[in-house]
Amino acid sequence: MEIILLERIEKLGTIGDVVTVKDGYARNFLLPQKKALRSNNANRAVFEANRERLEKENAERRVEAEQAGTTLDGVEIVLIRASSNSGQLYGSVNVRDIAVALEEKGHKVDKRQVILGHPIKSIGMFDVTIALHPEVHVTIKANVARSDDEAALQSQGVDVMAQMFEDERNESEGFTEAVDPNAEPGEIPADLMEGADEEAGA
Repeated sequence: MEIILLERIEKLGTIGDVVTVKDGYARNFLLPQKKALRSNNANRAVFEANRERLEKENAERRVEAEQAGTTLDGVEIVLIRASSNSGQLYGSVNVRDIAVALEEKGHKVDKRQVILGHPIKSIGMFDVTIALHPEVHVTIKANVARSDDEAALQSQGVDVMAQMFEDERNESEGFTEAVDPNAEPGEIPADLMEGADEEAGA
């Protein structure tokens, strides 16, 4: 379908551009969200008559978004979640969770402005893009942890999962039993048998 863009759309074009997109994308997203008009003579005439106003409004929204972006850019949100020992979350963190966490910190962000390629499914620090305006994107940090203490460590740059695996490895090395090369598989080592011999002789 051929459409006229009413705002800048990533990888498509900017205000006033006439582009061809898949029918479903136009019908389900661009047209209902008023981001574009069907390209026909009547709509082209309407657009040209309103172009100046649309461009002025877009510029004003961009300035507002840039101002909001100065306080939002680089903000860190902490999301406490339960996870397995390997750091995989029971569930996931999605765009709504991020929008809610930002709102709790005083930043009004619509979940549609949160750009997350896929839900977050593990413990760690993640960069998340917030599209405040088609031409203004900022990056925030999502700190997903199992506790506030863990979140604080991650904020300082500690890789909590790597640290945990390292600790576990050191512990398992500390408890390694000496192998008796003469013992048959399944046989109790001789040094453990001494106590049993004494008891038997008593």
